[in-house]
Amino acid sequence: MKYVDVEKIKKDFPILNVKPHGKKLIYLDNAATTQKPISVIKAMDRYYEELNANVYRSPHYLSALSTQAYEEARERVKKFINAKTEESIIFTRNTTESINFIAYTWGMKYINEGDEIILTIAEHHSNILPWQMVAEAKKAKLKYVYLDDDFRLSMKDFKEKMSDKVKLIAIQHMSNVLGIINPVEEITHIAHKYGAKVLIDGAQSVPHMPVDVQKIDCDFFAFSGHKMLGPMGIGVLYIKEDLLKEVPPFLRGGEMIDEVYEDYSTFAPSPLKFEAGTPNIEGAYVLISAIDYIEKIGLTNIYKHEGELLEYGLQKMKELDFVKLYGPKDAKERGGLISFNVEGVHPHDVATILDEEGIAVRSGHHCCQPLMRYLGVPATVRASFYLYNDFEDIDALVEGLKKVRKWFK
Repeated sequence: MKYVDVEKIKKDFPILNVKPHGKKLIYLDNAATTQKPISVIKAMDRYYEELNANVYRSPHYLSALSTQAYEEARERVKKFINAKTEESIIFTRNTTESINFIAYTWGMKYINEGDEIILTIAEHHSNILPWQMVAEAKKAKLKYVYLDDDFRLSMKDFKEKMSDKVKLIAIQHMSNVLGIINPVEEITHIAHKYGAKVLIDGAQSVPHMPVDVQKIDCDFFAFSGHKMLGPMGIGVLYIKEDLLKEVPPFLRGGEMIDEVYEDYSTFAPSPLKFEAGTPNIEGAYVLISAIDYIEKIGLTNIYKHEGELLEYGLQKMKELDFVKLYGPKDAKERGGLISFNVEGVHPHDVATILDEEGIAVRSGHHCCQPLMRYLGVPATVRASFYLYNDFEDIDALVEGLKKVRKWFK
């Protein structure tokens, strides 16, 4: 069944007409950032041509338009992830800032000496370093959950490491290296039984599958606009409504105040209390167009389309006896990306040769050095798919890998 009309979609992305080294561009680095459809590009122009002004602070026409657009973006995001209230939607720069936000505010206030923070060995550095900081500052302990024999998160290990000492579980929804989709709803249910909070890194899940934060019941959820067809520099932090008063401000300055006196200040209610200074108004406005584009196609359709690409890609690459694959063998248990290595060839060399064929992939540790050490490799190559990729792109990747083999045989 055809879930996505890729031929039609490709026409919406001007950058796909670029010819790297005179070759057709095959963009397979979507886990790092996605390309932008013309509707998103035009939305950026429209913001600066028609409604550029600072929000909230002035009664004039442009400021009113800009404020309305900014708050419409918040409402749009609320519906997109099924948050209960708009006040729970905080705009940040990206997923990394959203996670640091919670580490420096809730983490530094509520995690104390002897408390435990649970992470997984597959976390992105952005969901490790902030908690290392909190653990060091507050004399708390970090505990890691490892993987089973098929690269999936070991729920047995997770359950064994849960205790009344655990105050936070910080976990990715989908791995940016292995593609594993973690059972976050089950994890949250278990965590809450122990009184622990749950923060979910949704950078890799939100662009590719339906996400319902109320169903998951997580306490914090973070994601980025640029990984879902939106612009750089706009991210989202979801804070469950019953925690909004508990979380202190991250940054302090303009607009987030109620009253300022010489020696103390009071703060505005959420979300204003969490968005000091001039926010990325145009980024939030343009994010609406990205969400519109995604929802027009349908996240379920995107997920199924990527599943077909993944299944096809895994099968094709398994036929290459010089390629080692990482991640669950069953395509139904993972998202649309494949990490691999070519026998005897450094990942950077693989990526460089593929680039000469017009194929854009990522090579390196993917900001997951603990995972690389766990896998026993310094780096991998990663091909990650999105709604504008098709079977021909995977065929080109496979042929490119055969050329890599010839170079180093």
